[in-house]
Amino acid sequence: MQLRLEGITKRFGPLVANDGIDLLVEPGQIHCLLGENGAGKSTLMNVLYGLYQPDEGRILLDGEPAAFSGPGEAMAAGIGMVHQHFMLVPVFTVVENVMLGHESTRAGLLDVEATRRRIREISDRYGFAVDPDALVEDLPVGVQQRVEIIKALLRDARVLILDEPTAVLTPQETDELIGIMRQLKAAGTGIVFITHKLREVRAIADTITVIRRGAVVGSAEPSASEVELASLMVGRAVSLGVAKEAPRRGETTVVVRGLVVRDAAGARVVDGVDLDIAQGEVLAVAGVQGNGQTELTEAIVGLQERVEGSITLGGRELVGRSVREVLDAGVGFVPEDRSTDGLVPTFSIAENLVLDLHRRAPFARGPGRLALDLGAVRENAARRVAEFDVRASGGEVAAGTLSGGNQQKVVLARELSRPLQLFIASQPTRGLDVGSIEFVHRRIVAERDAGTPVLIVSTELDEVVDLADRIAVMYRGRIVGVVPADTDRDVLGLMMAGMAPEEAAAVAAENPTELEQVAQP
Repeated sequence: MQLRLEGITKRFGPLVANDGIDLLVEPGQIHCLLGENGAGKSTLMNVLYGLYQPDEGRILLDGEPAAFSGPGEAMAAGIGMVHQHFMLVPVFTVVENVMLGHESTRAGLLDVEATRRRIREISDRYGFAVDPDALVEDLPVGVQQRVEIIKALLRDARVLILDEPTAVLTPQETDELIGIMRQLKAAGTGIVFITHKLREVRAIADTITVIRRGAVVGSAEPSASEVELASLMVGRAVSLGVAKEAPRRGETTVVVRGLVVRDAAGARVVDGVDLDIAQGEVLAVAGVQGNGQTELTEAIVGLQERVEGSITLGGRELVGRSVREVLDAGVGFVPEDRSTDGLVPTFSIAENLVLDLHRRAPFARGPGRLALDLGAVRENAARRVAEFDVRASGGEVAAGTLSGGNQQKVVLARELSRPLQLFIASQPTRGLDVGSIEFVHRRIVAERDAGTPVLIVSTELDEVVDLADRIAVMYRGRIVGVVPADTDRDVLGLMMAGMAPEEAAAVAAENPTELEQVAQP
């Protein structure tokens, strides 16, 4: 089935999320929609899938106009979508999830066996190895994604939309997904592959359309270099690497021993972690999201309540101390969700820049230092806005009105504006464009070079490899191993799936992933 979008425009108030977009997807073609987060890719696909109605433009299927008032109509027309965040019920089995909303019956009863049989047929045809009776919550993330693809294929999808499908996958799972996409392509399925990961684009795409700020800015061949693709996305020349010298390690001042963090049910989400970080080095924690990385950083900062073990900073125990005490001890923290945990959106930029400094001179004055020196707050904002290139009309602008990249710069400006004994950044560039990523990486390296121990948590393997001096890999709450920064990406991917470093090295040597073989420019 040929899919054509003509002049699709979608507005949200004054914001034009999609601006006259044209797109053509042929049968048996993998069409990559490339663009930074916030470029309008997902909005466009939600229009196609019936979740949004276009304000202008039209959808054509095999040359005939089509309009969908909801996903049900889109699916009936042969369009399937696998969302970045899976639409599965964890406590249901695979067959129950696949049937949900599209129940087949026989004699007035659910025909579970017919659905189970079709799941096995699709699974066998594409080598999915999915057990219809397995509980979804017990399946690895990569297998859960296959369940989503089965849901679409079982409903006869002839165009399949994959929205950031590799965001939660290891490199090996990504390689398996690429193989599945090629099988679907050979069977005549048209695939729209939405991503911002340049290496994947070059490995799988037949054609590439680049979107920037809601509009198509060009197309490219898969043979284009990553630098060329990045420049198209951002609109200027960019540097994709991180320029840094070898670390000048000093004293080991951050020591974590036997750290355990329990969730509300008492389960260990961080399970006996030991870590050391020296002054002047970056230790990056790699792993698929949800393996205890968030809880690890929050435990260090004092945000977790059920903590056992020891965390010392310069010999001072942090476990049991309040968040304020930890920050006062010289810990800077960039949380993974900047808009919820890093900023007060209704506060101005100037106010957000002193959230953890307002009790100190020069910002506090009067008896008991209970009053803010608004002049000092404004002066601080002017300096930091200029230093960190925050794109705003002034420090009085509400932080919640800024773009994601500028919000992240505000958080960084606040956390890096005081002397630190430890800097922690969790998902430091999530949702940022290539230009903002460049800036954030430079500041992190500069903090390391100033002699601060730095702990980075990222699910982006490129970022981990670029920033790290050493890499700790987490799997199910444990540290699988701590390895050098130049460790092979395939080895890291296998470790992210729970394999020990030595075993991972042996397996990776025999079975390199396709992405590892994509030549760098």
